[in-house]
Order: sequence, then structure tokens, then C-alpha cells
Amino acid sequence: MEKKRVLYVNQEIMPYLEETPMSSIGRILPQKIQESGKEIRTFMPRYGLINERRNQLHEVIRLSGMNLIIDDIDHPLIIKVASIQQARMQVYFIDNEDFFHRKFMFHDKKGKFFEDNDERIVFFAKGVLETVKKLGWAPDLIHCNGWFSSLLPLFVKTVYKDNPLFVDSKVIYSLYNDAFKDKFHDQFKNKIIMNGLSESELGHYSGGNYVSLVKGAIDRSDALILGSPDVNPEILDYAKSSGKPLLDYVNSEDYYVTYNRFYDKIIGEEE
Repeated sequence: MEKKRVLYVNQEIMPYLEETPMSSIGRILPQKIQESGKEIRTFMPRYGLINERRNQLHEVIRLSGMNLIIDDIDHPLIIKVASIQQARMQVYFIDNEDFFHRKFMFHDKKGKFFEDNDERIVFFAKGVLETVKKLGWAPDLIHCNGWFSSLLPLFVKTVYKDNPLFVDSKVIYSLYNDAFKDKFHDQFKNKIIMNGLSESELGHYSGGNYVSLVKGAIDRSDALILGSPDVNPEILDYAKSSGKPLLDYVNSEDYYVTYNRFYDKIIGEEE
């Protein structure tokens, strides 16, 4: 019997970033799911504050080299990879000089929200999916963690829905306490319309703020997980009213066991 495949799209993974509840899940969960018998691939942005030498990142030439067009500008996609030896696990990094070489994640040293964060999340989402296409690796499940991954559910369910690799993919979006207060440019919706994606398909995403991004992700996902105990109340209410399968916050060290059962339920492995 073929192993089920889980694609992780993470905003944070330790040890590449400091330990937080989200980066800990990004590190531990894929390992435990892999050890349970599933095949995994893990992606995150190559933020400029990640030390490439210490973490032994190197470019994957066969996956790099394509350009992604955002707002009529070509942006080279660079794919790097690093190994977490004790986990027998690789992490793929989405990189681009314009978007990911600054020494901060989402805000500059004065705390100002980067003006191009809207383009950065478009590039990240497209970069992950195009790289998975190059790998020829069809995920049964795509688990998105963090608002920076919030466009993945939209793209999978619209632009990539007829691609043989993604046609049967289920999407789970984890809800965290990871809000930002700023709003994207009004042109944000134009930057995510691609390959025939119509404005009417954007739904909540058009709002261009944290709540609208997450509501959009909820709309386009097949199931949801509470990754934090203190999710934004408006988002929590929206998630509960969506009718989507929702896994409550699991406050235990072996949370991955519950996650794995939830995965099986969503992909139809559990009767």
C-alpha cells in the first residue's frame, strides 16, 4: 500500500528561527508524522535572518531557475534545502533576493510592516506549488501553518485544481494567534489574480488584512485545526460556523497522535 503524502507549508520552523509554539510544531510534527508511516515534504520562507552557513542550506539547482510573475514583474525563484539529521527530514526554503534577503521576517527594525508583504506571500504560495510540481510529488494532504501560508488554500482550490498532482489534495489550515494589525495595498487583489483566477473567486481575501486572509483560507480549506489556545474570537467564531471539520486545540506533548488521526479522517483513511 502506498504511503500517504503530507505537504507542510510553514511560516516558522525551528531551529532555523527561534522557538515559538508555531516553529516547534513546524519542526516536530512533520517528523512524527513521517515516523508514523507517511511521506512528508516541508517548506518555509528563507527569511534573511536564517544563518545559511550554520544551518547548512544549499541551493537545489534542478529546482531553481524559474521566474514567477507578480504584478507584471519577473522574480527568480531560488530553492534551497537543509537537513535535520536527527529527524531524517529535509526542509525546502523558498528564496528570492528581493523578498527574502532582509534580516527580518515581516517588520523592519523600526517595527514597520513591510510594504511588499502582499507580494511576498503571493511569491511564497506560488513558489511552493511550482516546486512541488517540479518534484512531481502529489500530496494527499496539504497542511498550512501561519498567515504567511494563507494563499495556499486559494491557489490549490482554483488555479491548480485541475493539475493532476493537486486534483485530489485535501487542505488543512491551522489557526494561530499570529495576527498583524496592518493592511495590504489596495492592489493586493490584483496581484493574486493569476492564470484566469477571477475577482469573484477571491472572496474574503480581497480585504487584504489579517482577518480577511484567514477567513479566505478557512473558506478554501477542507478542514481546520486550532493551533493556539487563544485564536482571534472573530476568526474562531467564523471557523466554527463554517461547518468544516475542526480539531480543537490539543494541549499535550503527543498532540501529533491526534493530528495524525485527524489527517486520516480527512483523507478518508479512517472509517
